[in-house]
Amino acid sequence: MNHAPLSPLLPAALRDPPALASLDEVGWDLLLRQAGAANLLAALYYLLEERSLLERIPAPAREQLDWARMLAQRHRQGVRAEIRLIRQALAGLHVPLILLKGAAYAAAGLPPSRGRLFSDIDILVPEDRLAEAEAALMLAGWAGTHHDAYDQRYYREWMHELPPMLHVRRESMLDVHHAILPKTAAMRPDPALLRAASVPLDGDPQLRTLAPADMVLHSAVHLFSDGEFNNGLRDLLDIHRLLTHFGTDRRFWAGLAPRANALQLERPLFYALRYSAMLLGTTVPDDVRAAVPGPSAPLLALMDSLFRRALLPEHASCGDAFSGTARFLLYLRGNWLRMPPLLLARHLFHKAFLSPRKTGPETA
Repeated sequence: MNHAPLSPLLPAALRDPPALASLDEVGWDLLLRQAGAANLLAALYYLLEERSLLERIPAPAREQLDWARMLAQRHRQGVRAEIRLIRQALAGLHVPLILLKGAAYAAAGLPPSRGRLFSDIDILVPEDRLAEAEAALMLAGWAGTHHDAYDQRYYREWMHELPPMLHVRRESMLDVHHAILPKTAAMRPDPALLRAASVPLDGDPQLRTLAPADMVLHSAVHLFSDGEFNNGLRDLLDIHRLLTHFGTDRRFWAGLAPRANALQLERPLFYALRYSAMLLGTTVPDDVRAAVPGPSAPLLALMDSLFRRALLPEHASCGDAFSGTARFLLYLRGNWLRMPPLLLARHLFHKAFLSPRKTGPETA
C-alpha cells in the first residue's frame, strides 16, 4: 500500500513553471486532471502566459487551457457586473461596500484574480446594519436560503454571516458577512478594526477591500480554520500571490505579524506562511517567520502530516492511504475551532440525524 502522494505534479508546476517544458503528453494529461480537480486550470494558463511558456506545451493541453481562460474571462466579467448590482441595491444604506476574497481580488485587479473561479460573492457590512442590508437585497431580487428553523438560528445567532442569498433571476450567490469568523469561535478578530483599515477602490470611498495585511489574514483564516479543502490549493495560491504582490513593500512585511497579533490570527498566519513556502516556494523574510509563533514540535509534526495531504488536489494521483483521513480530521478541527464542545456536539448531532430528515441537501 502506497503511503506517500503518488504524483503531485501541480504544486511543482506552480512553484517552477519552466520545468513543465520537459513534460510529455502523458504528463500533461495528468497535470491537467489535477488542475481541474483543484479548480486551477485557468490559473495555470495565466501562469504559463506570464512566463511566455504557452508555445512550448503540447497543442491539446494548450487548447484545453485556452478554453479555461475564456471561461475565466466571462466569469470575471460577470463578477464585476454583479458587484455593480449589489452596490446599487445597497446604495440607500450609505455604508461602504467592502468586498471579500475572490470578489475583492477581481475588483482590485490583484494577481489572485487571474484565472480564479469562485461560486459566490462575499461582502462585509456592520452587524447593526445586517437587517437593513438583507431587506435591501431582497427588494433587489436576492432571496434567502436555508429555511429550516435550525439553520436560520445557526446562521443568525452563531455564525458570522447571513444565510446565503440567491438571486431569483440571475441565480448568483451572495454571502453577507458581518465578521470573518463565527461568534462562537475561539478567535474573535474585531470586524470594526477590519472596516476601519479598509481601502477604497479607485478612490471611491463607498467601494472598498480589506487592507493588504488584512486581506492575507482573511485568506489565511478562511483556509486554515474552516475545515473544507476542496479548493485548498487554490486558496493557498491566493495567499502566495498576495504575499508576493504586497511583499514588494517592506512596510507590508513589517506590519503583518503585529496585525495578526492585534486580530488574534497569529496561528492561521503561521500556517499560511509555512505551507505557502513549503508547497509553492513563497519567499518569506526570516524575521517575519520568527515573529509569528507556531505550535509545539509534536503538534506541528501532526499538522504537517495533515495539511501536506489536504492541500493537494483531490485527485487519485495526489493521494495516499491517509489522505481521506487527513481531510476528515481537519474537517473536525475546523468545526472544533468554530464552536465550543457542547454546542459543536449538538450541531453535529442535529446535522447528522435531524436535518437530513427535514430538509435534505439544503441544510447548512
